[in-house]
Amino acid sequence: MAESGKAQENKGKLKEAAGALRGDEDQKDEGRQDQTGGKLKQAGEKARDALDDVKDAIRK
Repeated sequence: MAESGKAQENKGKLKEAAGALRGDEDQKDEGRQDQTGGKLKQAGEKARDALDDVKDAIRK
C-alpha cells in the first residue's frame, strides 16, 4: 500500500529534525522536500475526495 500524504509529511519532519541534530544540511533539506511532497499528496487526496462527492451528488 502506498504511503499516505500525512505519513510522508511526518517522516519528513523526523528526517529534518534528525538532520538538524546531526548538523546535516542535506538531510534537513531532504526532510523539507518530503514534507512538501506529503502536503501536495494530501491536497491531491482532498481534491479527489471532493470530486467524488460532486460525482455522487450528480448521480442522486
